Amino acid sequence: MSHAVPLTTGMEPRPGFRLRQVLGRGGFAEVWEAETSSGDSVALKFMSCNDSLAAAKEIRALEGIRKLQHPNLIRIHQVWCIPGYIVIAMELADGSLLDLYDAYQEEFRTPILAEQVCLHLMQAAEGIDFMNAHQHMIDGRRVGFQHCDIKPSNLLLFDDDTVKVADFGLASPTCSVMRAHLRAGTLDYAAPEVFQGRLSDWTDQYALAITYCQLRGGRFPFRDTPPNFQRAYTRPAPDLTMLSERERPIVARALAPVPQDRWPTCSDFMSRLSKTVLD
Repeated sequence: MSHAVPLTTGMEPRPGFRLRQVLGRGGFAEVWEAETSSGDSVALKFMSCNDSLAAAKEIRALEGIRKLQHPNLIRIHQVWCIPGYIVIAMELADGSLLDLYDAYQEEFRTPILAEQVCLHLMQAAEGIDFMNAHQHMIDGRRVGFQHCDIKPSNLLLFDDDTVKVADFGLASPTCSVMRAHLRAGTLDYAAPEVFQGRLSDWTDQYALAITYCQLRGGRFPFRDTPPNFQRAYTRPAPDLTMLSERERPIVARALAPVPQDRWPTCSDFMSRLSKTVLD
């Protein structure tokens, strides 16, 4: 692939898509709001990629994810390449759960109310469980998908209070409950098996539990997360003192070091937590 084209307001990375404003930038991608030829607003994610073979592989993987249709998964409209980028056109959200957390911190100096966290993460859990279930036919195989990067900034919020899981760049198909996998994702949310170079059917649940701790209690349950993936690192027992005594055993099970000891599904985890919080 040739050198990346500069992204500027007003340009058309593809006929029918005009860039309006940048919404966010990260180390390997940036997201823009764009207007379509029909006047609709969409989000365009530009993922840096200068290798044609890698781009083809990534697009193939994203096309598989694109087939997954669920009310709590962000809709991917199109995927294509331009020089230097893979471009993903998707629904435009109003913000993320991280934005909501920051708003609470700025206005009230507190984390998000427990009831609201449960309402939002229950929706996320349903989307994650749909991805995780070994029910999707991809290339003649029945697979599940682990998202591999569940965190507040990847849980998008719409104006009707719907939450949708987004950013499938690290999503990985799974045919078994445990398999070898590259160490990747966001370190603060990574499960113990990820540090060991493995992926389980419960890896996303672990990240969802850490997300709950952050949104509900204002901090992570681990204070010693290393700056990079180290095979020798072992997660200690989580510090859940930011939660009530009734919440702690439920979250502790979702953070069990042995994946099979966690809740059967993310929805089971959030249902039990919601019942405890709301009772």
